[in-house]
Amino acid sequence: MKIIKSITSSKMFPSLLVLALILLFNLIVQPGFLSIEIRDGQLFGGLITILNRSVPVMILAIGMTLVISTGGVDLSVGSVVAVSAAVALSLIRGDDVAPTAYTSMPIVLVVIISLSVGLLLGVWNGILIAKTGMPPVVATLVLMVAGRGLTQVITGERFVTVGYEPFRSISGGNFLGMPNQPWIVLGIFLLVWLFTRRTALGLFIETVGANKSAATYAGVRSNIIIILVYGISGICASIVGILAASSVLVVDPTNTGLNMELSAIVAVVLGGTSMKGGKFNLGGSCVGAIILMALTQTMFFYGVPVEFSLAIQAIVIVIVVVIQSPIARNFVTSLFKFKKREVASS
Repeated sequence: MKIIKSITSSKMFPSLLVLALILLFNLIVQPGFLSIEIRDGQLFGGLITILNRSVPVMILAIGMTLVISTGGVDLSVGSVVAVSAAVALSLIRGDDVAPTAYTSMPIVLVVIISLSVGLLLGVWNGILIAKTGMPPVVATLVLMVAGRGLTQVITGERFVTVGYEPFRSISGGNFLGMPNQPWIVLGIFLLVWLFTRRTALGLFIETVGANKSAATYAGVRSNIIIILVYGISGICASIVGILAASSVLVVDPTNTGLNMELSAIVAVVLGGTSMKGGKFNLGGSCVGAIILMALTQTMFFYGVPVEFSLAIQAIVIVIVVVIQSPIARNFVTSLFKFKKREVASS
């Protein structure tokens, strides 16, 4: 009973349950869905595809989790993805009129500059929120709109394409049989987890989200924490931008990163982090991102029309959020208490 209670009381339990049900449905309808095979030294299979394609949302969700845990939100990550992708491909292409098989700048510098752009944009959001008192929705909405304009300026309002194939290996390569992208998100997750769970940083972030005034009076530099988490969110968005540009070697100033901020927010909520701020769950946010992609892949595989697939996703999201509510948790707990009393009386 104690084991069952500890499992059901976990914030990740509803998300893991929903993910298991989605995978079980696919396994029943398509018996070979969970099978994984090796082709030319690489792993292939339904699970590998879902994991690989959920990486961009997972990376954004990691940064968004820290932002939401401070009681804020970052609506600009989709635009930052587009800006970083545009910067990366523009640096590679340089002054060349047409795409070439060469790069105008070393890839290491391209990555560093692109990450720096994301960091600066994230810090800009944090400064507006922390120093001017501007609501997070308003501050990040400004960059959400301005970022699209900045992308159009960088790209000259046209698609930017490069032909430098080694750049594609960042997202398209593999390591130990697995695609690079899952390894990248694993590295980011471990790095953020270590800094937030093995140092006082995580406690400071949760304290600011729970009560900023009390945190400030307790000696926590709340404004610095807010600027920091938005900077991390900006870096995460720029990483996704680099991966997006690397995967197709082209950036669309209008559609690259479009609506990705919504997917990241939903993934965080599915993972059990409250929009009110306070305690956060990085692992749960990653599971939430996998749920979104598993649903999308399932709907796409069975040919469900887009309008119906979005409705089904919305229903699943509502169900998970309801299960995570205190009322639902108290109800489940009361059921186990009732059963325990019955056993004791007998």
